[in-house]
Amino acid sequence: MTDAVPSEHLEQVETVAWFRRAYPGVRIFAIPNGGHRGVREAGRLKAEGVSAGVPDLFVPAWCLWIEMKRRTGGSVSAVQKDWHQYLRESGHTVMVCKGFEDAREQVEAFRRG
Repeated sequence: MTDAVPSEHLEQVETVAWFRRAYPGVRIFAIPNGGHRGVREAGRLKAEGVSAGVPDLFVPAWCLWIEMKRRTGGSVSAVQKDWHQYLRESGHTVMVCKGFEDAREQVEAFRRG
């Protein structure tokens, strides 16, 4: 029997919890682009500025965007790739992380320079 692959949600929750312990005082927050919404709610959020493809997490002090994916499966969509390119061209760093362990390794490597 194989272990089930955790959801992207659970991987992101673990990533944020680790980040806040590892880097106290450095703020990280989620961009609420995902999830299932009714047409009315989706329209309301779009009018407020929610934009498909924006990475899942942002660390303002480091100009760092984190796109979370499951450990296996999950791919970066065309609209996500477009946002990633735009953000990189704007001088920001974007990382695509396959689960919590990958996120931790990439963030630590980013911090080491």
